[in-house]
Amino acid sequence: MEKGRLEAFSDGVIAIIITIMVLELKVPLKADIASLLPLYPVFLSYILSFIYVGIYWNNHHHTMQVVESVNGTILWANMHLLFWLSLIPFVTAWMGENNFARWPVTCYGIVLLMNSIAYGILIFVLIKHHGKDSLLAKAIGKDKKGYISTAIYAVALAVSWLNSSISFALYVLVACIWFIPDRRIERKIGIAEPPCHE
Repeated sequence: MEKGRLEAFSDGVIAIIITIMVLELKVPLKADIASLLPLYPVFLSYILSFIYVGIYWNNHHHTMQVVESVNGTILWANMHLLFWLSLIPFVTAWMGENNFARWPVTCYGIVLLMNSIAYGILIFVLIKHHGKDSLLAKAIGKDKKGYISTAIYAVALAVSWLNSSISFALYVLVACIWFIPDRRIERKIGIAEPPCHE
């Protein structure tokens, strides 16, 4: 089964997720700069979530570069990932509107954790489909970065009951870890496909 429809559908869903998030940003009723100050938790939540959605889109795009075909299991694994990504606008708005209170921050972390797990499942079924000797398997390797991120989310969830600010800082830390694009797949593509000379 060709991968084109999976990529197109995923890109469309991610674009809608970003659109929904930006529509949650409410315009102040007053025209002075001071009226923006109460919105800083909402805007800060939006920035972090925008970065996260961008990271997932970026990694998904790079992963699909080395995917040759997909099957039904992969389609459902991808839908599972998109489901958790689609919840980001809801928990983002809830967290921002409630000034990083404990429950919203905890639920935000649950969604981030489930996104991480869902992406791991997608990678697992892709590698299973293409084989352990595939370019994708070699590029992903042991995926230490993925495991570390998932562990940090778990710690952040536990800490959220004590201090939601520390949890939020841990979410920011994971975003910083992934903010620099993952070059594993690009390096493998570079090895597999020597540059063309005209």
